[in-house]
Amino acid sequence: MNIRTELGKALGITDGIFLNDVELDPSAVRAVMINEVVPSDPKQDFYGGPGADYMMAAVSLLRNAGAPVSSIHDVLRMGIYVTNAVKTPKSKSAVDSTEIERSLPYLEKELSLFPNLRVVMLMGDVAKRAFNMISRKAAKKNAVPSVSTYKLGDSEIYYGCVRIIPSYIMTGGNILIEKSKVTMATGDVAKMLDIIG
Repeated sequence: MNIRTELGKALGITDGIFLNDVELDPSAVRAVMINEVVPSDPKQDFYGGPGADYMMAAVSLLRNAGAPVSSIHDVLRMGIYVTNAVKTPKSKSAVDSTEIERSLPYLEKELSLFPNLRVVMLMGDVAKRAFNMISRKAAKKNAVPSVSTYKLGDSEIYYGCVRIIPSYIMTGGNILIEKSKVTMATGDVAKMLDIIG
């Protein structure tokens, strides 16, 4: 199945929306890592091609957590799908609720494509906000408490039968500056790897 094609059939694709153009077996996906925002250049996204910035960041994080990966296709073969919460590039330094809301139907549909999903990693505050918008719509409450991510470190959060792991953003320049967050994100990814076996 092609993700972009599936989402396009279900929701249409409006101008400025960037969707992952990747083939995968949806039943093989056991974990989804949700990053914050698509890059302004789609060639730098997770499935943008060899050397893409986002892909290299994800592969590096997974490798540091012990996964034997060297490409995004290795990541997919492990049953891990990586996506962005906001499907439009940032127009300002911060992402506002309208940008999240515009992309929310795509993210919600994307998550529904995976029948064997066991873990969702929320890589950054924007991903956490987007996922909470989905859970409020369905269950009338936040799946993830609205507190700092570090305070949730030892919490086991579930949305139905799916384990939710809030973590830190895995792309962009700040990740290189904040070494403690890289260490914590690596530990969170290791947890995910343990759960999916």
